[in-house]
Amino acid sequence: MVASLNLMKLCVGADGPEDLAGWQQQRFGDAPACHVTRMWPRRETELLNGGSIYWVFKGVMLARQRLLGLDERIGEDGIRRCALVLDRDLVRVGAVPRRPFQGWRYLAGKDAPADLPKGREAEDPLPPGVAAALSAMGLV
Repeated sequence: MVASLNLMKLCVGADGPEDLAGWQQQRFGDAPACHVTRMWPRRETELLNGGSIYWVFKGVMLARQRLLGLDERIGEDGIRRCALVLDRDLVRVGAVPRRPFQGWRYLAGKDAPADLPKGREAEDPLPPGVAAALSAMGLV
């Protein structure tokens, strides 16, 4: 069996998961959301075996969306790009601090934060410093 693999991506321009959900609703309605990226993941089979994209907001990973597929998109400039097709269900996860990075990164299933239990989705995330300290102690 292929191990679960995920992507991690900075969500620029959104303050948190609610902002991203609102933008996706406005842009895509009830259809699956898409995020177009320049590079095509080489580990497509692993990603599509239950993988998600984990969103980082202002230095803290807070939510994920399940990857439904990868579609080719050719830009007006003729360059091939990858559209990450995403489930519309935005799942809150335990807050994990992340340093800035460009593009996306692979995230092994064993390194992905756990989903928040039902009812905790509306809680404010911990400050990044506190989340980092708790994460270092293995508590989040």
